[in-house]
Amino acid sequence: MAKGYWVGRVDVSKPEAYKNYVAANGVAFAKFGGRFLVRGGSFEAVSGSSRARNVVIEFPSYDQALACWHSPEYQAARAKQEGGAEIDLIVIEGYDGPQPGEA
Repeated sequence: MAKGYWVGRVDVSKPEAYKNYVAANGVAFAKFGGRFLVRGGSFEAVSGSSRARNVVIEFPSYDQALACWHSPEYQAARAKQEGGAEIDLIVIEGYDGPQPGEA
């Protein structure tokens, strides 16, 4: 079964409100098996637009990734942002097929 991912791009406008969100979101991520693959870090926008922060969270499945988004735990954490961030986020199913160079 293919994994699920959250891919987010974030601009923070109210750092204190965003810190409250970050402090609360781990409950939902842990409940649904989420783990950070990318959380901030250096990057270079080599094509197209970007935001200041980038996040990739891996879940055991696409269904778990969606369930996390819709969960009361995540929505409660999200409310703590208080409009302190502009976020582009997609929930996407991972690829489970052959890779380049594989027979």
